[in-house]
Amino acid sequence: MFSGNGIHAIAEVLVIAVLARLLTPENFGVVTAGLVIIKFSSIFSTLGISPAIVQRPKLETRHIRTGFTLSCFFSILLAGLFIFMAPSIAGFFKMQKLIPVLCVLSVVFPIQGVSLVAESLLQREIKFSWIAGINALSYTLGYGIIGITLASAHFGMWALVAGHVSQMAFKCLSLLIVQPHPKLPLLERRAVKELMFFGGGLTLARLANTTAGQGSNFIVGRWLGAEALGLYGRAFQLMVMPAQLIGMALDKVIFPAMAKVQHQQDRLQTAYRRGLSLTALVVLPTSAAMFVLSPEIIEFLFGPAWLEAVIPFKILSVGMLFRTSYKLSDSLARATGAVYRRAWRQGLYAGCMLGGAWIGQFWGLNGVACGVLGAVTVNFILMAHLSMKLVSMTWRVFLAAHLPAVQLTILVWVGISYLALVLRDLAMPLIIVLFTPIISIGLLVFLFLYLAPHLILGKDNIPVLQSLFDFIPTRYYSPKIIKFKNK
Repeated sequence: MFSGNGIHAIAEVLVIAVLARLLTPENFGVVTAGLVIIKFSSIFSTLGISPAIVQRPKLETRHIRTGFTLSCFFSILLAGLFIFMAPSIAGFFKMQKLIPVLCVLSVVFPIQGVSLVAESLLQREIKFSWIAGINALSYTLGYGIIGITLASAHFGMWALVAGHVSQMAFKCLSLLIVQPHPKLPLLERRAVKELMFFGGGLTLARLANTTAGQGSNFIVGRWLGAEALGLYGRAFQLMVMPAQLIGMALDKVIFPAMAKVQHQQDRLQTAYRRGLSLTALVVLPTSAAMFVLSPEIIEFLFGPAWLEAVIPFKILSVGMLFRTSYKLSDSLARATGAVYRRAWRQGLYAGCMLGGAWIGQFWGLNGVACGVLGAVTVNFILMAHLSMKLVSMTWRVFLAAHLPAVQLTILVWVGISYLALVLRDLAMPLIIVLFTPIISIGLLVFLFLYLAPHLILGKDNIPVLQSLFDFIPTRYYSPKIIKFKNK
């Protein structure tokens, strides 16, 4: 999953870098406004059916057929409702260009509804290589190639719309081919009840979580306009990439794995603690590097026209760990069935996000970013508290799991800050200022990892490194690594 998401992330960076030079912030702003509503509304097209299928201790054919029927019915119903309400939604955002965009994007709902059960079954069966490959391929072929081709042909915002729809269509077709399942319609009363009880709690939490995730885009689009939303949307997209790369990979793997051992608290606690330590070890140094090099990152990827996104991106990067790490707590709560305890916390998170973004918009995009950072921090603390109760973990153990990452982050932050300052004073070219500190500090970290892995990793990440050795063919080992692995 991590390697597949890594390919997806690289493709995403390349695609948005190209599109940012072919399209205007306003083009991105209009489509982003449409996707905010699409992602929010998609909650009601599935009603938590997907995680209910993954989590069920005993899954029968009647559950599969009922889940497929429900997902198709609700997704088609929602698509029709979406088309009907498009003028009202566009009027609220004060963007008349949004009406046709919403009508076309509504086709995404039936596409997702048809493939929902197939994707759920792949997750349940731990077939992550297929999921990762499908996600990466559908993004590259759909959003990447089609989006860039149409943008080059001067289709404007419609390049983004067509790319998104094509991505969903490629993904749906691939899932149905890879994971066939019974599709004969069925609405068996007991199966509906079993799926919807668990799915109901998930839907409430998803409603709140999606409101929080898209709330800042909603506030910016409504009160600051399409161009501001385009700028903010790109900064926000860069910030959540580590969450997508690491958090989503861990979530898709850990949720079904934890569900299989949901009554074995010792194993759950070990998995959660190691997940926290690993996530922090990767994300905290990354956020430090992105904070220091934010001007160069924005200009290198998007060009000089997007420099107003630098400060919001810098602020948002501070909360990168909080946005990524909470997904572990989210997986644990779903795997153990604590969906309603999760739901009220997500509701509070949504309130903090909307309130913080709305108050922040009086100070522009920088104020919105500060409000978002505060809300993400609150959510991280709330979900960590729930997880520690579920696995009987203390705050002392929780904080100790982050200690190796904090030590590594200090090293990375000091090194990159010094090198970036020197190179800027020397007026070196942009690409030198950006990549020299990253490569230099990266080599230093790998040197420490090679010579003294315990110093960098801590006790929780040593088993992860040993698992990685088991994954890599032995012909690529050096004698020192073999010695360390055996030890």
